[in-house]
Amino acid sequence: MSKPFDFTVVGGGLLGLATAHTLATRWPGCGIAVLEKEARWAAHQSGRNSGVIHSGIYYEPGSLKARFCREGRERMLGFCQEHDVRHDMCGKVIVATEPGQLPRLRDLERRGRENGLELRWVEGDDLLAIEPHVKGIAAIYVKDAGIVDFPGVADALARLAEEAGAQILLGSRVTGIQQGPDGVRVTGPDFEHETRFLINCAGLHSDRIGRMAGGSPPVHIVPFRGEYYELRPEKHHLVKGLIYPVPDPALPFLGVHLTRMIKGSVHAGPNAVLAFSREGYRRWDIDAGDLREIVSFPGLWRLAGRFWKSAIHEVTRSFCKSLFAASCRKLVPEVEAADLTPSPAGVRAQALSDEGRLVHDFIIEEGPRAIHVYNAPSPAATSSIRIAEGIVDRIPSDFHPRPMPGAVFAGSS
Repeated sequence: MSKPFDFTVVGGGLLGLATAHTLATRWPGCGIAVLEKEARWAAHQSGRNSGVIHSGIYYEPGSLKARFCREGRERMLGFCQEHDVRHDMCGKVIVATEPGQLPRLRDLERRGRENGLELRWVEGDDLLAIEPHVKGIAAIYVKDAGIVDFPGVADALARLAEEAGAQILLGSRVTGIQQGPDGVRVTGPDFEHETRFLINCAGLHSDRIGRMAGGSPPVHIVPFRGEYYELRPEKHHLVKGLIYPVPDPALPFLGVHLTRMIKGSVHAGPNAVLAFSREGYRRWDIDAGDLREIVSFPGLWRLAGRFWKSAIHEVTRSFCKSLFAASCRKLVPEVEAADLTPSPAGVRAQALSDEGRLVHDFIIEEGPRAIHVYNAPSPAATSSIRIAEGIVDRIPSDFHPRPMPGAVFAGSS
């Protein structure tokens, strides 16, 4: 067993890496371990998302999401500029394609302005000047949205954290957590170490890590696969920036949209369906244990009872490329099924309450010698640096390292 660490972060995604970097910056010389079960960091949600820097237009004013998105966007842009990570604030349009969507679009405009955004209502030629191939009766133009190389952000965070003394331990799957009077023992198939304080940034497995550590997660993580297509190169010109539909406020998903990626490709999606594994990136990826847990959770069936029509539509579109293309054509009529090629999927860690309610806001809770991030959906990637600051701010003062001049903390090399 190694010497005890001051802090152990479970999860090597953007949030876990940002937390390690923040800890190392705030308390230089402290012992920090990041435990990531995969052979590389940012292997799941952090490296399998749409690559969008979100503006915060969708989120309830006053919520953690709204505040952290606004502040996190500025932190992320500053980080990318300082460390030469590719990004482009290309802007986005949220497009109403039929009159019945206009009241919802106006509500979004009001919400966005309450969240401090500069927005522009556009119609006709003004809309076509932004996105020449869009078909819509009106749209909101959001200039505070863009695209970024999130894997590049993760690489920079990992490099900076390691340079500051943090240890990123890849291939370290946590199988046990035991609270003791003086610390926390964290174990895996081939490691065991002590830590003074645990930070749970485990994403798709955050509720499991929380229970393992003796916590009582207020939500259950249910995986939803986001399926994407990519436009063939000859059709890239159809999309200049980000093109989104008016979302259904009852659902956590924003609907099929068209996104220019930082490397120049154009993706369409996501189509959201229940995954049969917490890491079920392909349609027939099934984990027997995960599946038993999913189907035995009453909250899922309560959710399905309310949204069964939407679920049937998503599943049908998952198997029917022409139906997926039809969703794209509502925004850009020139997109045909033949223009779409399959692209890697992502899995969203959707938090559900026991009552089957979709949990929209971030959930960060304190436990014995621990902080647990139980829900960090989009815009968590955009907000990761700001969320990490908020996590470190919540560490009780009893656990703040107080080095003597020239001292080296336990766990540091």
